[in-house]
Amino acid sequence: MAQAKVVEQIAASVDRVFAQLGNFAGIKPGPGLESVEYEGEGVGMTRTMVLANGTVVERLDVYDEAGKTWTYAIINEDSPLPFANYSATVKLADNGDGTTTVDWVGSFDPKGVEEAQAVKFACAIYGNAIKGARAALDA
Repeated sequence: MAQAKVVEQIAASVDRVFAQLGNFAGIKPGPGLESVEYEGEGVGMTRTMVLANGTVVERLDVYDEAGKTWTYAIINEDSPLPFANYSATVKLADNGDGTTTVDWVGSFDPKGVEEAQAVKFACAIYGNAIKGARAALDA
């Protein structure tokens, strides 16, 4: 099983970062993402994201508001992403100075590509999500 990890800082309080990045139902269509549909609420809810090359279905498996952490999994085997048996956990830490550390770790079996490529791809997803949260919080 491969592991991808990104740790970055965001210049905002942990509560603001959690409200932005921890909102499982907060993804909106945009470049590369044709549509998003949500089903259910809280732990067990799913989001279905339609990409140009296929569909990714993710399930929220853990949501701990007090601990500022959540875990999700890709649950459709026909996902176009280069991952099988994918699960990721995001943990936020209050740095005590108005900034937050985002620790995003994914575990998976590479699918259709070398492990290094799959890890690089996952890290890019995490980095882009953090960048998006940072931009939204700066707005």
